[in-house]
Formats: sequence, structure tokens, C-alpha cells
Amino acid sequence: MAMLGGQEIVIILVIFFLLFGAERLPKLARAMGQAKGEFHEGLADIKNAGDTTEEDLERGGRTEMVELTEKAQDADVEISGKTPEEVADDISE
Repeated sequence: MAMLGGQEIVIILVIFFLLFGAERLPKLARAMGQAKGEFHEGLADIKNAGDTTEEDLERGGRTEMVELTEKAQDADVEISGKTPEEVADDISE
């Protein structure tokens, strides 16, 4: 793959100036930067979601809250108005 030299870069910049105009180039660069940031956020979300999904699969496809609710129902523990920590404490008693 050939590397771009100084003359090629200058020609590309001249073409950009002709196509988009000097006032639109900063807007275009800003939009490209925002798109790159959103892309990296999406990648991070996918990586984080992968961890949660594996944990859910280990619980039989249930989320942590669903599993806690099922345990509370099996132990006849009332869950309304309580935090998950309080429910877990009541189950362990």
C-alpha cells in the first residue's frame, strides 16, 4: 500500500476546499470527531453489555433482579418498598 506524500495531501486539501468551501471544513471536522466519539462509546457499551450478558446466562438467562425476586417469592419475603439489599438480607434470615 502506497503512502501519501506531501504533494498528494496538498492536492486532496485543494479538492476539499473546492468541494466544501473553507467555512464548512471546521464543521465537517467537528462532525467527524463527534462521530468517532460516539463510535467509541458504542464499542465500550458493547464490551460492558457482553459482561452482563454472560452473567445473566450463568443465571439461566435471568437478570440479577429477576433472580432475587424469585428467591424472595420462594422464601415468602415481601419485596414491595424494599431495596434489593434489604430483600437479600430478609432472604438470608
